[in-house]
Amino acid sequence: MTLYRIGALTILLHLAFSGLRVAQSLFALHLGASAVTVGMLMSLLAVVPMIFAVSWGRYIDRVGVRMPMYAGAGAILVALLAAFAVPRLEVLFVVSAISGSGFMLFHIAVNQAAGLIGKPAERARNFTVLALAFSISSFLGPMTAGFAIDLIGYRYTFLFFAGSVVVTIGLMLAWSIDVPRHEHVFKPGEKKRLGDLLRVPGMRRVFVVSGLLSMAWDLFTFVMPIHGSQLGLSASTIGLILGCFGAAVFVVRLILPPLVHRLSEWKMLVGAMFTTGVGLALLPMVTDVALLMALAFLLGMGLGGAQPMVMALLYNKAPPGRAGEAVGVRTLLLNFSQAGIPLMFGALGAALGMAPVFWTMALSLVAGGWYAQRGDSDEGSRR
Repeated sequence: MTLYRIGALTILLHLAFSGLRVAQSLFALHLGASAVTVGMLMSLLAVVPMIFAVSWGRYIDRVGVRMPMYAGAGAILVALLAAFAVPRLEVLFVVSAISGSGFMLFHIAVNQAAGLIGKPAERARNFTVLALAFSISSFLGPMTAGFAIDLIGYRYTFLFFAGSVVVTIGLMLAWSIDVPRHEHVFKPGEKKRLGDLLRVPGMRRVFVVSGLLSMAWDLFTFVMPIHGSQLGLSASTIGLILGCFGAAVFVVRLILPPLVHRLSEWKMLVGAMFTTGVGLALLPMVTDVALLMALAFLLGMGLGGAQPMVMALLYNKAPPGRAGEAVGVRTLLLNFSQAGIPLMFGALGAALGMAPVFWTMALSLVAGGWYAQRGDSDEGSRR
């Protein structure tokens, strides 16, 4: 029951966060911001979390998940209320920093919970349930944001999503979230070094591959509103396209459990990278809304099944008592890339258009797929 309660809380909070991301990027464009400015705005979602990710992961290893979940939800609520109260472009930069930090803290905590609930053999199921929760909110958040903007405007869209966070906090107060602590106890004076994690066999490869997949995911959610605006699409149409991506993520995670028994985690990751690469390469050449929705669905299918596999590999390889820290290191690496990607691709898009942005990421994914194939070969040889 605890796992499904955490899944419900994740849906509500990520609904607000994913909706906020879309709403603030479209609002910035509405206020006259350039692609570079929007890139800077979105990069702040990752900059502050990047600084604190590892230390917060260690903190969650020590104190458990409940208080970090409260703190993360509270930060997102403050950010949404600030966007509602002071609807100005400069305030959106503060909103990005606060909301990104809050969601990162909540994200590490719920992943820690999924890894600790039940027996180790149930870990893949736990991460699949959590991934399905993120899929539901990834589908509903952007689509809700698009329709809400068209119906009630930007300010009240922020207030609407603040209501979702209030419900999340209320349910956390009402429900019992019983998650066991780590059994591993460190000796007095024992130090935790990042290098120790990176020296664990296979962990570096997991970090690199998951980073590329996350970059592709965030690139799509960052660039699609800009690309759609340049095509003259309405906010609700852009929200529907992003919603197709979220729907595909949900579908692929529903069919994921039987596939896990037939394919290795690395084969799933390779397939995700090549599928996503093809979809991103085709996207800038398509202007028809129906085809854009189909490509968004293809991208969702490619990326949707990757995250549970990454988390299962990461958690299984982490040293005892350091799973939260390992998730924090992954968050650090992802946010380092995510902070630079909007800036770099925003500048590239402003100078050359959106097509080179999509094609650059597609080439990176093809190279990453080759790298992941090597990981699958290495594990196969050890078997």
